[in-house]
Amino acid sequence: QVQLVESGGGLVQAGGSLRLSCAASGRTASTYAMGWFRQAPGKEREFVATISWKGGTTYYADSVKGRFTVSRDNAKNTVYLQMNSLKPDDTAVYYCAARPFTTALLATAYDYWGQGTQVTVSS
Repeated sequence: QVQLVESGGGLVQAGGSLRLSCAASGRTASTYAMGWFRQAPGKEREFVATISWKGGTTYYADSVKGRFTVSRDNAKNTVYLQMNSLKPDDTAVYYCAARPFTTALLATAYDYWGQGTQVTVSS
């Protein structure tokens, strides 16, 4: 069982930056691949980024490549999403999620989810 808690969301102007954190706890939390997803009102939850449990493999949605960076500190069981050059279309609730070992791009592949943190980008 893994528990996840996101933090770091807020209001930022277009072109600005935010850093989201996801703290994981529970059984063998450091052996889980982590994903970031987001959901805006009236839209389906979409994939943002993922990182393998050792940190050697990452994937990004085309919409965020070159702007967002996912990383992890396994000593702290924490995953980060650095978001730069933010756009109004990035406005959404951002969720972190966990699954054993390997990365995945579909939300249905993840077993554990955090409560979400709101990111709002103004124009």
